[in-house]
Amino acid sequence: MEWSGSINPKNLFLFSIRSLYYHRVMTGTSPRLELRPMWSYLIGLRNGTDGINDKGPRPMMHPHTELRFINEYIGHGVVATHDIPKGTITWVQDQLDREFTPGEVCSLGTLFSDTLEKYCFRNQHGRWVLCWDQARFVNHSFKSNCMSTAYNFEIALCDIKAGEELTDDYGYLNVTQPFHAVDEGVGRNTVYPDDLTRYSSVWDSELIKVWPSILKVDQTLKPLLGDGVWKRIGRVASGREQMVSILECYYNDEAIAVNGSLEAFITQ
Repeated sequence: MEWSGSINPKNLFLFSIRSLYYHRVMTGTSPRLELRPMWSYLIGLRNGTDGINDKGPRPMMHPHTELRFINEYIGHGVVATHDIPKGTITWVQDQLDREFTPGEVCSLGTLFSDTLEKYCFRNQHGRWVLCWDQARFVNHSFKSNCMSTAYNFEIALCDIKAGEELTDDYGYLNVTQPFHAVDEGVGRNTVYPDDLTRYSSVWDSELIKVWPSILKVDQTLKPLLGDGVWKRIGRVASGREQMVSILECYYNDEAIAVNGSLEAFITQ
């Protein structure tokens, strides 16, 4: 049996221990040791499927969410299983999320790069981030109820009721190509790679408006943030520090290409 990347039987023990640790942190309980779901998950990865089933590993998104089939057009999405209050941190990038450099993505060939294009977002460094949990199934909406921040976490912009889908605006996720989306009556029907340069001030306003609520609601994912980030959240909420603009999440392909060409020319 061949295993691609870093997923192989030797990593099973470490992967399982990490999952058990995160389960303990998130829920305060000790899960029943059962390796079969983990093997199913790894075999699913090997076979090119998601390996997701009702006994799969717990997500690192907010625990009050689950993966559900939305419709034939959208496919699957992430849905709230309980009410999620405004200001709740819904996702935090953690150490199990994998990052790929542009070179690594190209070296994988179209079979895998197309999959990464579908399930990844790109950070401000141009790295492709593949979320190991169900966060990769969060769908786009021009009226998103969640939003990224420059601090590697996302928050709920409004109260999200049980049964509602959690959504992001892909405009701040550094897409590589423009794409048309469902017209939601907001004056936009296309997502562009440089949307952050167009709408960052609007998105900053939405984040600033909800920011004080972060300290007022239960934050299940707080252990994943680290003390430094949590203290900065508090300083921003109290007005002692300016919030870092979401524009800091922008990756400029053209600028990188120009700078790279210039550097190559200078070193010749």
